[in-house]
Amino acid sequence: MSVDLLNGKCIPCQGGIAPMAVEEAEALLAAVPDWALIDEARKLRRTFTFTNFMQAQVFAVQVGEAAEAEDHHPDISYGWGYCIVVFYTHKIGGLHKNDFIMAAKVSGLV
Repeated sequence: MSVDLLNGKCIPCQGGIAPMAVEEAEALLAAVPDWALIDEARKLRRTFTFTNFMQAQVFAVQVGEAAEAEDHHPDISYGWGYCIVVFYTHKIGGLHKNDFIMAAKVSGLV
């Protein structure tokens, strides 16, 4: 499946729709290497590694800025040498194409 997620734009999700089916999420996963489906394919997660705390913190801020620009916000945790980013669409309690778009954009930051 050839999908240009990096150049995609997030569309506002108003809720009231079903989360992405597992099969669709698995197909899109190929377009975002190093990301993994978690929580029964309801979330998308990646751990980024760094050589120190400040690099992880700077990256976390960059992720936050990219998320704010698209109005689609992840859960971010970081510490010495790592930053974990988790995307899912809160309003639907699972995955939406927006989550994969943002995963591609965040991957492009490193």
